[in-house]
Amino acid sequence: MFHVKHYHKKYFLTYILIIMFKTILTSFIIVFFAELGDKTQLSTMLLASKSNSIWYTFIGSSLALILASFIGVIVGNNISKYFPIQYIQYCSGVIFVVIGFLFLLGKI
Repeated sequence: MFHVKHYHKKYFLTYILIIMFKTILTSFIIVFFAELGDKTQLSTMLLASKSNSIWYTFIGSSLALILASFIGVIVGNNISKYFPIQYIQYCSGVIFVVIGFLFLLGKI
């Protein structure tokens, strides 16, 4: 069996925790700023203005964002196994522009 001295385990665990923290923080910052002013936030504001309980709106919209993020992570992880990242970025950009264009035309 592979044995690691105690101090190696300590540094390895610290290294893993730093990587986890950096990934979590980076994901949080990117998603947080991407969602500010997004139609998801605007829709949530509209729902909250019509709701009798802002907490139910908050819980519902939070769960929806968590589920949408989970689906994005799973799909992104699996699709990156089959296609290069550059193609995924290009297709994502094209889809984003098409959806924006359809939104401007009132089709969405």
